[in-house]
Amino acid sequence: MTLRKRVVIRNQTAEANLFARRTFIAFLGVLVLIIILFSNIYDLEINAYDKYQTRSNSNRIKLLPVAPNRGLIYDRNGVLLAENKSVYSIEVIPEQVKDIKGSILKVSELLDISEEKQQKFFKALKSKRRFKPIELKSRLSDQQVALFSVNQHKFPGIFIDARLKRYYPFGELTTHTLGYVARINRRDAIKLEDKGNSENYTATRNMGKLGLERYYENILHGTIGHQEVEINTQGRIIRTLDFSPPTPGKDLTLTLDIELQMIAKRALSGKRGAVVAIDPRDGGVLAMYSNPSYDGNLFVHGISSKNYKKILNSKDLPLINRAVMGYPPASTIKPLLALTGLEENIITPDTRIMDPGFYQLPGIKNKRRDWKPQGHGWVNLNYSLEQSCNVYYYDLAYKLGITRISRMMEKFGFGDYTGIDIHEENHAIMPSVEWKRNRYNQPWYTGETLSIGIGQSFWTVTPLQLSQAISILVNKGQIKIPHFLKATTEVVTPPFNDNLSEETNDIVQINNNLSEYTKVSQIIYEDKPPIILKQHKNWDLVLDALHNTAQKLGATAYTAFKGSHYDVAGKTGSAQTANIKQNETYDAKKTIESKRDNAMFIAFAPYENPEIVVAVAIENVAEGGGGRNAGPVARQIMDQYFGKRVIISEDQSKHPHHTNIYGKK
Repeated sequence: MTLRKRVVIRNQTAEANLFARRTFIAFLGVLVLIIILFSNIYDLEINAYDKYQTRSNSNRIKLLPVAPNRGLIYDRNGVLLAENKSVYSIEVIPEQVKDIKGSILKVSELLDISEEKQQKFFKALKSKRRFKPIELKSRLSDQQVALFSVNQHKFPGIFIDARLKRYYPFGELTTHTLGYVARINRRDAIKLEDKGNSENYTATRNMGKLGLERYYENILHGTIGHQEVEINTQGRIIRTLDFSPPTPGKDLTLTLDIELQMIAKRALSGKRGAVVAIDPRDGGVLAMYSNPSYDGNLFVHGISSKNYKKILNSKDLPLINRAVMGYPPASTIKPLLALTGLEENIITPDTRIMDPGFYQLPGIKNKRRDWKPQGHGWVNLNYSLEQSCNVYYYDLAYKLGITRISRMMEKFGFGDYTGIDIHEENHAIMPSVEWKRNRYNQPWYTGETLSIGIGQSFWTVTPLQLSQAISILVNKGQIKIPHFLKATTEVVTPPFNDNLSEETNDIVQINNNLSEYTKVSQIIYEDKPPIILKQHKNWDLVLDALHNTAQKLGATAYTAFKGSHYDVAGKTGSAQTANIKQNETYDAKKTIESKRDNAMFIAFAPYENPEIVVAVAIENVAEGGGGRNAGPVARQIMDQYFGKRVIISEDQSKHPHHTNIYGKK
């Protein structure tokens, strides 16, 4: 029996339907994926465009900060005091140098570069990218620049780079006034961050550390610019896309007269002391010099430990600005004590006392000596100032009392900051009953009041305070704030407001290309409330006595200004720095230098309409008092101011001697 195979007939319709369903499902799946894909593309290209474009640009485009040029500083006559000088360094791009070790060795032999500098270079080479320049040596001399320029073709990948660095042409002559700039340290960075200024210093290496450079840092620094560049994946700059130039800092014009500074330096040569000269009409500082000084240029590039130790360990302490350091004022404050006595009706111009050469408090055996052992006899107000009679002022101080003295002296600015535009000012000490109680937890003694009467005891003043106080005296109570800044200068591009008010006192000068303006802004200072006396004539009584002190034969300040061609008034002072026992006599030759007297002097001229006030302090003089030691210094300053030519010893190639601007004969 034969079996037949079953033949299965395929259902074509069912298979076609199944295929169609599967195809549809696959199509739907592909469609969904396409929708998702395009949805993501839309989200990336449209919705997130800004986000990813920024990320892309940040990888491709970099914004580099560009440091502004620091503003320059000029004296009142346009003499440049602080400039930005080109400093040359030799740089190496490692990837362009085939034999890096051999090339560095040859360049070092050519330019006499130390082994220490070479080692520092190779250390930096390990941490920096090979296409970026690395400094081999900075501050090349002109000879080194010329020598390498001739041989540069032998050293591919090695080149000379120039940067602007601060430079002070007059060196130590201006350090205590201008200060200096130095590298920004961590503490500076924190301060900038706290003030919100860190972004403006991203391209800046140095900032003001002292003096006017520090006080006017915000004005001198300027505003950074930006360079937009395209870079590759390695960080190499391919091209520059855009450039926003920085705004340079404003230039400063000072009230300072560099010629007077030179004279002050020469007059104080070999001495420790300070000179301050002020124009009492507006408070402008004409001269402020502290001797000895130091060269601020040493700090600009980073001072070596050797040079810093030399300055720091000097017995003459050149880092101290003696113009704002406290000294016992000695007899230079007797005119102000006389004014206080007149104002309080303790004395009149005719009040006389007997000076036998000493003064005793009632019931006290201790004698306060006069500088003249035999005394001055009968002394009135005029004679007391002309001869600087101590006994007269012992008695006056005793009758006034410390409270009335300190109250009046505080009005003249003693014991407080003058407000001058440098941060290094000292407020010194104006003692009072409250001050001693707070400082020493002790009562005030009458004997201390007597010492205050001749400018001794706890009382200290700075030469700056002293010059301001005498300025107030000659202005008969009007108080002008001492200051250095006279005007600022900036380049302004249109549009800007041409409607200049009288308050700003701006001067606008059009440059040659007519597309920029030089805007000079004169600085106007507000006066403090004046000192009002009960009797205005008391000002003249004291000023007349000071005039006699410099003009009358035999007066203490007469010798210093004998034969001067201008009408001057002044006062001498000699301050003890150590106590002398009752049975001892002061002998400068037998006294160690640190315990010798200080010499003080104040002067102003012309007497009728004063234009200049000078205060001088000299430490530990060998012999003689203020008239003999400090007086001639004040005389040289005034001779220069009023037009009498004086030979100066500065290097003329570096410090050109400019003609006197005052034109007085």
